Amino acid sequence: MDYRKAAQDVYESIGGKENIISAAHCATRLRLVIADNDKCDKDAVENIEGVKGVFFASGQLQIIFGTGTVNKVYDEFLQIAGIGAATKEEVKQAASARTSFWKRAVKTLGDVFVPIIPAIVASGLLMGLLEGLCKIYPAMAQSGTYTILHLFSNAAFVFLPVLIAISAARVFGGNLFLGAVVGMIMIHPDLLNAWSVAGAESIPTADAWFGLYQINLVGYQGHVIPVVIAVWIMCMLEKKLHKIVPEILDLFVTPLVTVLVTGYLTLTIIGPVFSWIENGVLSGMQFLITLPFGIGAAVCGAAYAPTVVAGVHHMYNALEAGLLSGTGLNTWMPIATAANVAQGAAALALALKTKNKKTKSMALPASLSAFLGITEPAIFGVNIRFMKPFVAGCIGGACGALIAGWTGIGASAYGVTGLFGYLITTDYTLQYTMIIAVSAVIAFILSWALYKEEPAAVRNTSDSAAAATVSGPAPVSGPAAPVSGQAAEKSGSDTTVYSPVSGEAIALSQVKDETFASGVLGNGMAIIPSEGKVYAPFDGTVQTIFPTGHAVGLLGTDGTEILIHIGMDTVKLEGKYFTAHVQDGSDVKKGDLLIEFDREGILGEGYDITIPVIVTNTGDYAQVNTQAAGSVKAGEPVLSCVK
Repeated sequence: MDYRKAAQDVYESIGGKENIISAAHCATRLRLVIADNDKCDKDAVENIEGVKGVFFASGQLQIIFGTGTVNKVYDEFLQIAGIGAATKEEVKQAASARTSFWKRAVKTLGDVFVPIIPAIVASGLLMGLLEGLCKIYPAMAQSGTYTILHLFSNAAFVFLPVLIAISAARVFGGNLFLGAVVGMIMIHPDLLNAWSVAGAESIPTADAWFGLYQINLVGYQGHVIPVVIAVWIMCMLEKKLHKIVPEILDLFVTPLVTVLVTGYLTLTIIGPVFSWIENGVLSGMQFLITLPFGIGAAVCGAAYAPTVVAGVHHMYNALEAGLLSGTGLNTWMPIATAANVAQGAAALALALKTKNKKTKSMALPASLSAFLGITEPAIFGVNIRFMKPFVAGCIGGACGALIAGWTGIGASAYGVTGLFGYLITTDYTLQYTMIIAVSAVIAFILSWALYKEEPAAVRNTSDSAAAATVSGPAPVSGPAAPVSGQAAEKSGSDTTVYSPVSGEAIALSQVKDETFASGVLGNGMAIIPSEGKVYAPFDGTVQTIFPTGHAVGLLGTDGTEILIHIGMDTVKLEGKYFTAHVQDGSDVKKGDLLIEFDREGILGEGYDITIPVIVTNTGDYAQVNTQAAGSVKAGEPVLSCVK
């Protein structure tokens, strides 16, 4: 392709130099911060040669070109615009400065609560499984095994303030262990357990601020927002002290003053005030959800997808955590499921009705992803582009949520929706099925009826997009090859790509990033790694190894192009935890070590370490067959590219 022309077209379509604030790129996307979004012709950008997708996210215009292409377009773009290269952090700061305080606050809440989802999901699933087993075997509830497993199942909820405090300290840049101490203070055993207040004969009190008033010595079990606020204050104080306290005294003075001041403020002001506010918000949401005939729930179901588009849906994590801690029942989850499934069904209707091969190839996997709870590919990649399917999804979501509000069902965890939600709604299987069925059927019918194919959409179908298909999860045949220098196996015109890492193989649609999950970069699969080493999947050449070491693009000897991307958003780590063993232009043999990464370190920072393995020139093949989900070792076949 003509990289300079693509860059020139981008430059003109976004409004020229006066509308550019900063520009950077990651492994797959050109990331621009522009002054006025209304001056950007998004449709024109989507039609530029090489562009595989366009969306606004986190205050940035993100244009997907794919690995090996984006860096070339970026270099040309800088020359045409006459601007200097910006780092990812500079772009992030520029984007943040243009984002409203409300959106920044919501994003911060998401950053705090998303990393602790695995702990909540583990506890919730175990709780659901125990309840299901006790229905089948009632005697189990009296067994020692049940007692032990029940202890496991509620541990995350009992100590939720500590988990939140640690995550918040990471987000706000404070010491994680001081954050943990603040969380522990708020649920200390010397305080009356908040869940025991109703049955207590008396509530202990203590004088505060030299006898000005008294506080109740009650813990903050069941609260989330007061913990976040307390840790934010702790981090601000800690950073300030690090600057003003002499280095020789810093180790002693800073932790002491930070814990002393934050702890006292938390128990005397922050906790009482913000717990009262939080209780009011939760009561309001519960009142809305439980309005007669499910009307309030229907409104929430209709509004859910638009909040995803606005990027403020992460605020629901805090709501769900609060519902679980306060009542033990997450009544928001079924509403979210209704909205997610409806968007998936709307995308499915479009996929079956459209004759545009490129649209169909994007809509089908995006639809499946939404049914499993990941809606971004369906919303951004398909429905919002054609709008009518998006509206159909909102209406379907409202109808399904109406059933959720009417039946009053809830879940035992958060972070899981869609079909996997059955695992945390074991007490409401029939009602949950009704919610999914109503949402899907109504959204599908409306989307089918409303969507009308434009003749131009069919004419614009590209040959390469028409050729790109995924032929199910059928496993690639053939024995596993040793991890040593062997050329990629070829059978006729087929090419076998071997796993670059050991771990658990999953479908690409399950990746929690719409760019990968929607397939716009190409077909492939993903692996949740069990070790921190990435090997060459075939003989070839390194096209691109990113300075941060989090992604590598390879060109096989037979022309197969592969992108291996370690984790989601790990570019933000700026190379921390990654060690590259190759450079641009390096010749590699199958099994050569490409990158080492600190798996535990990345997880500790709260990042998803799933590794997509993408055939970026999918259009050159009639089919890309993928390894079935399950355990895989480095060197085993995972992809088969068929001419």
